[in-house]
Amino acid sequence: MSKEITSRSENYSQWYLDIVKKAGLAENSAVRGCMVIKPLGFAIWEKIHDYLDAEFKRTGHVNAYFPLLIPKSFLSREADHVEGFAKECAVVTHHRLMNAPDGNGVVVDPSARLEEELIIRPTSETIIWDTYSDWIQSYRDLPLLINQWANVLRWEMRTRPFLRTAEFLWQEGHTAHATEGEAIEEARKIHDIYADFVQDIMAIPVVKGAKSENERFAGAIDTFTIEAMMQDKKALQAGTSHFLGQNFAKAFDVKFLNEQNKEELVWATSWGVSTRLIGALIMTHSDDSGLVLPPKMAPTQVVIVPIPKPNEEILSVAEEIEHTLIEKGVSVKIDRDKKKRPGFKFAEYEMKGVPVRIGIGKRDLEKGVVEIARRDTKEKQLIPLEEVCDFIPKLLEDIQGNLFDRAVKFREDNTYYVDNWGEFEAIMKGEGGFVYAHWDGTSETENAIKEKTKATIRCIPLDQKSEPGQCILTGRASAGRVLFAKAY
Repeated sequence: MSKEITSRSENYSQWYLDIVKKAGLAENSAVRGCMVIKPLGFAIWEKIHDYLDAEFKRTGHVNAYFPLLIPKSFLSREADHVEGFAKECAVVTHHRLMNAPDGNGVVVDPSARLEEELIIRPTSETIIWDTYSDWIQSYRDLPLLINQWANVLRWEMRTRPFLRTAEFLWQEGHTAHATEGEAIEEARKIHDIYADFVQDIMAIPVVKGAKSENERFAGAIDTFTIEAMMQDKKALQAGTSHFLGQNFAKAFDVKFLNEQNKEELVWATSWGVSTRLIGALIMTHSDDSGLVLPPKMAPTQVVIVPIPKPNEEILSVAEEIEHTLIEKGVSVKIDRDKKKRPGFKFAEYEMKGVPVRIGIGKRDLEKGVVEIARRDTKEKQLIPLEEVCDFIPKLLEDIQGNLFDRAVKFREDNTYYVDNWGEFEAIMKGEGGFVYAHWDGTSETENAIKEKTKATIRCIPLDQKSEPGQCILTGRASAGRVLFAKAY
């Protein structure tokens, strides 16, 4: 199976597409730019959903659902917001079809034109803040901490499964607060939740920072981001949390009576991650043999393969191991298929990224051992049967840690601190990487750097140290280094 995958060194983009297809994560749909998420891909999304949903609820948030369709006039109320999304919106203009006069299929009924066009949500700030204007009257209604799991549509010309599709799945949080400080604290809290999840569960190291003005979410005062390095040395924005100030409260007239019975505008945040995280998972950990999944993200952590085929004796041992491991919180599958050969099964589970494979053969049982193979390093070892169920949980922890450490080392090996334009340009026009360099703080310089090298400011690191210097392009004063990279 691995022979069907293009190597990363030969064509990284095709390698990614091959893994998405061969591992059975997603496929293109009949609608251009949209994808069908297959069971394994959706199971990974469910892992993301379940962990984050629990974290949101732990921190006081509740789930709700808002309409897919947004009146066009709503997007006109916040100028920066509509400018940011106008070119990506799909518009519903009619509400009915009719049989074609020539009898050939159906056509849009010209008499069914809507009085006001409806926008398929590219994001839900406008429809939600219109609703909040009814929900919020008093300081007693605050804070309002709402999250939505939904799909959105942003018209994309160049698409790639999970990374950039017209329709994608995500969660979007929208909160309202009585004070500026509470809203900023909320945005930073979610930023931390995202960073902890991506690092601790997905085993992907991230840089935490704030976006430059050019790169902020449309309508935000501040955007906090987590940036990860993929194996082609490009950055991927893995999650964002936005402090919206009072912009949407002003646009939708969302006010509350404070404790002194005076009317005030509320303060807002929004935040989200999407199925793009599955793309990040693939591009951070996988290899030329297929998908590699950290144990905490794997729908199936351990597969047990009887050799050569399942029989009563081998299945009895397998079921005993399965039962004990499930009690220890490990997700296990026994492959009972008698049609496929063991070699085919090994290749299939390697392709699908199952972290641990246990092979149980008659000869091994006679010796009182089983063969254990780990997906991350492809190492195999024989383990005494009576030690297997204690060994596996420790092995899963080791694989999780190894994948994170490996990704950290790759990022460190491809991170540079640069003080002159020549070196910066050489890196960006070469193999790329993360570059920390000085910038004069102007949008004009940021745009010029992007035009010359295709590199953007991924973030202004939150742990940025005061380090006066000179902008790499203009030579003007700079207070500290920012993170540049080419990005998805």
